[in-house]
Amino acid sequence: MDVAKVIQQHKRLCNLVSEKRIKQSLDILSDMIGGSPSGDLRDEYENIVMTYRNMLTYTIDGIKDPERNKIYIKLIQSILGLSDRVRQDILSHYSGWHTYWIKEQAEKEMKLSGKTIVETVDDLMFKSELDEWLKLSNEINPDPESEISKKHRQLIKNIFNHLWLTDYYGEAENSLISIILKSGKFRWYEASIFTTAITLSSLRTWQSEKLFHLITIYEAGQEQVMERALSGLILNLHYYNGRILQYPDITDRIEQMSRDSKFREHCRLIVLQTIRSRETEKLGKKLHDEILPQVEKLKPMIEEKLDLENILPHDKNEEKNPDWSEMFNDSEEIFKTMEELTKLQMEGADVYMSAFANMKHFDFFKDFQNWFVPFYPDHETVDEIYKDEILGPGTNELAEALYKTPFICNSDKYSLLLNLKYLPSAQKSMMLKVFRMELEGLQQMNDEESAIDPYKSFRINVTQYLQDIYRFFKLSPYKKEFEDLFIGKLDIYNSVFFRMTFKASDAEAGLADYFFSKNFYEDALYLFLKHVSEKPSDVQLYEKIAYCYQESGDFEGALKYYTRAELIDRKVWTIKKIGLCLRKLGKNEESLEYYLQACDMEPENIHTVIMIAHCYLDLKNYEQALKYYFRIEYSEPGNLKILRPIAYCYFALGRFEDSEKYYDRLSESKLNAHDQINKGHLALCKGNKKEAIDFYRQSIIGGEISKEQFLSIFAEDKPLLLSLGVNTDDLPILLDYLLFTIG
Repeated sequence: MDVAKVIQQHKRLCNLVSEKRIKQSLDILSDMIGGSPSGDLRDEYENIVMTYRNMLTYTIDGIKDPERNKIYIKLIQSILGLSDRVRQDILSHYSGWHTYWIKEQAEKEMKLSGKTIVETVDDLMFKSELDEWLKLSNEINPDPESEISKKHRQLIKNIFNHLWLTDYYGEAENSLISIILKSGKFRWYEASIFTTAITLSSLRTWQSEKLFHLITIYEAGQEQVMERALSGLILNLHYYNGRILQYPDITDRIEQMSRDSKFREHCRLIVLQTIRSRETEKLGKKLHDEILPQVEKLKPMIEEKLDLENILPHDKNEEKNPDWSEMFNDSEEIFKTMEELTKLQMEGADVYMSAFANMKHFDFFKDFQNWFVPFYPDHETVDEIYKDEILGPGTNELAEALYKTPFICNSDKYSLLLNLKYLPSAQKSMMLKVFRMELEGLQQMNDEESAIDPYKSFRINVTQYLQDIYRFFKLSPYKKEFEDLFIGKLDIYNSVFFRMTFKASDAEAGLADYFFSKNFYEDALYLFLKHVSEKPSDVQLYEKIAYCYQESGDFEGALKYYTRAELIDRKVWTIKKIGLCLRKLGKNEESLEYYLQACDMEPENIHTVIMIAHCYLDLKNYEQALKYYFRIEYSEPGNLKILRPIAYCYFALGRFEDSEKYYDRLSESKLNAHDQINKGHLALCKGNKKEAIDFYRQSIIGGEISKEQFLSIFAEDKPLLLSLGVNTDDLPILLDYLLFTIG
């Protein structure tokens, strides 16, 4: 059985149903049922088909049925529900996934006990066992190795697995969830992982009742539990976006809840943090690239050969419009980050993902529920640290500091704690000092922030929880058994939930600016474009749209909107951006015109000056290019990079002695492969073939470029060499000699 095909069929079916293409969805469902080991599903399928055909016939015959819409919705629900069951049936029999092994083992254990877990719940056996444990725990925390503690941990694990692996909740599950919520028999950290189990179960198999359970848990308002419930609800609403409208009981409830400003703010924080998870890979890649830098292929282009983009320091290059800085100062904008802080971790960015990725090998993480358990100082993992000779005396402070720190998610806190045991003694002592200082600083920070941010605790708990979920989907050894929620665009702004919860225009505007600030230009562009017709005179909107196009490499699109912005407000920044787009499109003369206009408006702007020089270089007007490069050299006397295009221009003009002087000055810094090639060209034009060969050889053996890249660059430079008097017949001989010498 091709399990991957069945998964794709199920996705396709759900998409077709959302598009109201029922006949096609039924055809796929029929094929899926053909692969199911259960023989009782075909009859249900035939009943659905018969009902639908009758409805079609009645409609075509003009028979009016006031219940038709209800029947239609019920029919769609039936198709979706049956497809879910067929999918689960096939996966459980043929996938070989660990998930189904756990489910099978749990069922075996219950059979051996003489009762199913459902019967156990019905008989409230859990309650009697919990009463026994709580009686002891109220007097003293039981020894983690005691029988009662082991029994309790197993009980919690069984409840988690049951809530997670049960496809469809019935009376027994409803009773169990009611006990979790109302009996007071469960600690907050236990209720929190049960809430996660409901979330995971809903993602496995849709059932509207599961979403209502999450809503109920959220409305109960227990800290660190309600955050998980609402996060789980939003993730499910996004995941099942295509079917939400087929369940009016869900949409009606969400619309009702959306009237509450507190609920909307809670949703805002969760949506923002979910979207922020997209930055995680980028942050990880950045860190990775700093350690293991990747050398990009050098392209045989004048732009790169002369390193034109990096002549000026980054602070003197002009990218984003300085006028845009004001857009992040309005605290009223929905979806604006709560704080404009300099540290990414204060924003909730997942900066530790890559650091902790290799610290999930402990046995602790073999249990699914431990990926989601909140960190708390009384956890049995903390008890193990007391036995450590170095860490033991400071365990309370260590655990308290970890509990209070908002910058590390729960999963990573456990990883850190488990890893501490294996550190050398000196590092253990240092870590204890760090945690003591951390605890003092955290207390002061918490007191100060809580006074100005009423949602601080909610925001921190959501951030840590979503990072825990992210790690599960990315790092769990069984991650292939779960559909990764964090793949793709995470375009929650396109979801039914988003439109129901927020005033679309305001929410989208704020979210667009957030995407823009985080360089998610594709998403920002999508949202900006939706509101162009509403704001025909908004210069900044046109500018930001153009910039998004520019950063996406669509210079035609960028030019269109920069031109619109310029027609409304003729600013030098916009004029230069038009010049940039024209240059990227190869319209060098037009580009030069715009940069010259910009220079008239800001004669001393060094960035404009250098762009004019580049334009003249593109046009092969080397004399004019030199005039402007000299202006840069004069104003930036310590900038050795400006020597590179000057040396090249002199070479292209045939002024070899002047070119050589500038290459000699450039040699004070390390010459790159292109510099070596150009010095080889210079030697060749002066008749020094052996010297030229030496420079060419150095460009290749230095490792920056390959032989193939060198040959491509040389071919591009050939017309210039010939124009400067090099004998065309010498070139193939020279190249073969070079290749023989380097092997």
